[in-house]
This record gives sequence, structure tokens and C-alpha cells, in this order.
Amino acid sequence: MPRVLFTITYGIKPEMRDTYLEFVKEMKHHFTSVGQKSYAVYEVKGKKNHFSEVFSTETIEEFDALEDNQDERTQELISRLEGFIDDQGMKYTTLIETD
Repeated sequence: MPRVLFTITYGIKPEMRDTYLEFVKEMKHHFTSVGQKSYAVYEVKGKKNHFSEVFSTETIEEFDALEDNQDERTQELISRLEGFIDDQGMKYTTLIETD
């Protein structure tokens, strides 16, 4: 079974950086502890205030279940995240491992 990497890349409003970085801690705790997901957030080197969230799943089925199995807290976090995003919006990438 191929593994899957799912990334969400975006820039944040510069004036919201400190609040965003605190918010990232909430997201990471929820997704890794409560949701049992392989999840991390990275800042893009050389591009301050540009971040990538990375979800890693062991199978395509597990990836497909990411969206289907969102609890109320996950939906709340996603809604709050949208308030930090700059005018460029979000970009999504799904990578499937080759053999």
C-alpha cells in the first residue's frame, strides 16, 4: 500500500504571526494527540510567514478518511485557521508514494 503526504501551504497575515504560532500548538496537539494523525507544520525557508502543514498517512484509505472523520474540534480549528490566511489563500498538494 502506498503512503500519502498531504500538504496545505499558505501565507499568514504578518500582524497575526505571534497569535498564529500559538494557534499552531493547539492544532498540533489536537491532530497528533486526539486525532492520532501524523501531522507537522513547517515554515518555508526564506519566506517568512509562509507555512506548510503536512499530514502523512500509511494508506490511501487512511488519507481518504482524513476529511470524512473530522470531529467538531477539527472543524472549529479549520475555521479559525482561515482568519490567519493572507489574500493568496491556500494551496493543496497530495503526494502518493511510488514503489
